[in-house]
Amino acid sequence: MSDASNSGSVTITLDGTNKSSRAPLVQASVGPAVADIRKLYGDLGIFTFDPGFGMTAACESKITYIDGDEGVLLYRGYPIEQLAEKSSFTEVCYLLLNGDLPNEGQLKQFTHDVTMHTMVHEQIRNFFNGFRRDAHPMAILCGVVGALSAFYHDSLDISDPRQREIAAFRLIAKVPTIAAMAYKYSIGQPFVYPRNDLSYAENFLYMLNAVPAEEYKVNPILARAMDRILVLHADHEQNASTSTVRLAGSTGANPYACIAAGIAALWGPAHGGANEAVLKMLGEIKTPENIPDFIDKVKDKNSSVKLMGFGHRVYKNFDPRAQIMKETCHEVLAELGIKDEPLLDMAMEMERIALSDDYFIQRKLYPNVDFYSGIILKAMGIPTYMFTVLFAVARTVGWVSQWKEMIEEPGQRIGRPRQVYTGATNRDYVPMGQRG
Repeated sequence: MSDASNSGSVTITLDGTNKSSRAPLVQASVGPAVADIRKLYGDLGIFTFDPGFGMTAACESKITYIDGDEGVLLYRGYPIEQLAEKSSFTEVCYLLLNGDLPNEGQLKQFTHDVTMHTMVHEQIRNFFNGFRRDAHPMAILCGVVGALSAFYHDSLDISDPRQREIAAFRLIAKVPTIAAMAYKYSIGQPFVYPRNDLSYAENFLYMLNAVPAEEYKVNPILARAMDRILVLHADHEQNASTSTVRLAGSTGANPYACIAAGIAALWGPAHGGANEAVLKMLGEIKTPENIPDFIDKVKDKNSSVKLMGFGHRVYKNFDPRAQIMKETCHEVLAELGIKDEPLLDMAMEMERIALSDDYFIQRKLYPNVDFYSGIILKAMGIPTYMFTVLFAVARTVGWVSQWKEMIEEPGQRIGRPRQVYTGATNRDYVPMGQRG
């Protein structure tokens, strides 16, 4: 490992033998130490079993840190609350990619470089004609992003730092354009070209909502809300899609293929579809009066009813992004003049009950970021089938940053998880006529 320091060790002894293995403790800059078990198999002839890799550090990273017990999320050491309040998504992109916040000149140059790559090759439009008109935008996004390698041959050599940089700019800039094209295709409207005079979030909203027939002005309150959503979802440590990007990247695959792999992993309902599930849940409850009965079903062990938007696999206390999203939700609804939003009324009542009910308090089921983000996007007129697409737009910079860090790691190796084989042992082939 590069900068992590060793301090102490763990000795693992194999029962019934005189064999043992010393696993050096590797100290993180913040967070728990990890035992380096790379010599375990050579010493003892065994390896570890960790389904889902929940207790295994597969890499060393300097990008994102999460403390789930304390509700902490840091991008390069900066608290997410500070970045969401004071920073812009473009500035956060620079931070994630380069490790430090930019000065004024660096941010201006970085913004220019991203903006100059927002258009896609005109022949990419032809890809969309091959999809059914009702194709899911995530299917389109996954396919078209993967196809970018067929158009940009000058940024496929991952050993060249300049080509890696160009690929990073292209992905961060073009994924919103492709996402907006996927949306326009799904509703039968013409594609809208990006505009260089708009910010990242403004440009994305413009491409989603504008039509050639009339002028469209981006609402600054909605643009700020979108910018916050992008910031809050930009990276989240070694989650399923990020791990997928790293695993694909470890093979030497081109960056466009790696990000397409991440998009495919994000599409899973257990990963990127949580905010959509919150809206579905609130829609099924229908009115605030039905909430107590719904809560009773959630508590019933024999019931299959699940509470969506509360709790988190990582955050065992509270999601630090949730309060920011809650405030943004109120700002958006106020700007749009939505005073009596049934979904928000139910959300507020759900939150009140969950924060005062011992059942939820004991289980630390606090509202997470998905609880409010779906309501915001719905209020902004974005359909639920686009929610995961927006997640992919935000997370692209995190994926690219993680991919770039992995490629630049000295001694980087291809990923190769082990398994515990429990199938049949060696057996001889039986001819067809002799099989029972």
